[in-house]
Amino acid sequence: MFQSLQKVLQIPELKQKIIFTILMLIVCRIGGFVPVPGINGELAMNYFRQATGGSQNLFQLFDIFSGGAFSQMTVIALGVIPYISASIIMQLLMALSPSLVREMQENAQAARRKTNQWTRYLTIVLSLVQSFVFARYALGMNLSTPGIINPELISNTLFGVPALFFALVMFSMTTGTMFLTWVGEQITDRGIGNGMSLIITLGIVSSLPSAVGQVVQQLNLDSQTAGQMNLITVAILLAMFVLVTLSTILIVQGTRKIPLQYARRVVGRQEVQGTTSFIPLKVNYAGVIPVIFASSLLMFPATIAQFLGQGTWFANVASYFTPGTSIYMLLYVTLIVFFTYFWTATQFKPDQIASEMKKNGAFIPGVRQGKPTQDYLEETMNRITFLGAISLALLAVLPSIVGRFIGVSPSISYYFGGTALLILVGVVLDTMKQIESHLIMKRYDGFVRKSRMKR
Repeated sequence: MFQSLQKVLQIPELKQKIIFTILMLIVCRIGGFVPVPGINGELAMNYFRQATGGSQNLFQLFDIFSGGAFSQMTVIALGVIPYISASIIMQLLMALSPSLVREMQENAQAARRKTNQWTRYLTIVLSLVQSFVFARYALGMNLSTPGIINPELISNTLFGVPALFFALVMFSMTTGTMFLTWVGEQITDRGIGNGMSLIITLGIVSSLPSAVGQVVQQLNLDSQTAGQMNLITVAILLAMFVLVTLSTILIVQGTRKIPLQYARRVVGRQEVQGTTSFIPLKVNYAGVIPVIFASSLLMFPATIAQFLGQGTWFANVASYFTPGTSIYMLLYVTLIVFFTYFWTATQFKPDQIASEMKKNGAFIPGVRQGKPTQDYLEETMNRITFLGAISLALLAVLPSIVGRFIGVSPSISYYFGGTALLILVGVVLDTMKQIESHLIMKRYDGFVRKSRMKR
């Protein structure tokens, strides 16, 4: 481990990228302790703890994704969820719009810039909507727990509405979300790893100590009386932790090797024999992106419904999709499978692979070049994607199922398997893979430079 770290630090460019990424993540973490002006973060956090009551609900999931910023009503309480929701909408629109697909094929760079711009605009709209219902819910919190909101903010009204308070919450939280979006883009461009995924992972990691503290508290080791949990329950949770971690590594890194053979070629006056290699097709080409997309898509409308309160038709419908219920898990699994296929279809290009193979004189044994190769690659990818999607979905709902049988609070079992652990392990593997690719590239670069000097 120390030798690998030493190799990383020996490359100035890679070292600079890692330091930049760490500094940006520290800035994000600092933002999690800056409350919206006029909000008492401690009282708000105590209120949310009483509201969750140890059950798994959308407040808790949002708080995990934001690293505790949601419960304290800080400027980054919304996290990057609005941006991810906007990205999902834009991806769906691109898939349904032939003109956008054609523009992406003709001028990918210009189309990508336009798509990113529209995604930012949509992020602002979603952030304003979500922060508005957040402010409305905060007013109800203040009625039951006076002191959460500064009385001076509520006293300044316009047509009987505390307009100053709404404006302050909406602009503060929207600015915080856009700042996180900018930080995530900077990490992706100038740092190492996917910026948005790293920000979500940072929130999950920062919430892990509280989960460990709950386990120790429920064990009740200081007293002779039995606690809510026992050592057998902890052993089951640890076993689930190891199982999910190993399974995630196998799913993310698992590949199906398609044999590839090159025809005989004449180089100069010599005939070069055909060489063999393979095409690695990932079992789960999308990684943990489907889990992030499915969680974000389910959180956004249902959270708004909970903010609006009971009694509205929207809230009554959303109550059936509360985390932990059978309908929620069924919909969650369906969305994970859908986004796995959707992301693979938009990123995996069998036609381009078949075209490049034909240009380079490569072929799959028993399959003709051109369209048959494209169909073969597409059919094979669909088969292995089905296995990857089902496995990913089962790992995501595993903590809820196990938690019901052993009687463990979802707020604890959520960290030892499922969405949080899947995202954590998947993002760490992706970041390590990028670091490894930088190391390999630099080694090849050094080899080429030596060969040039010899010439």
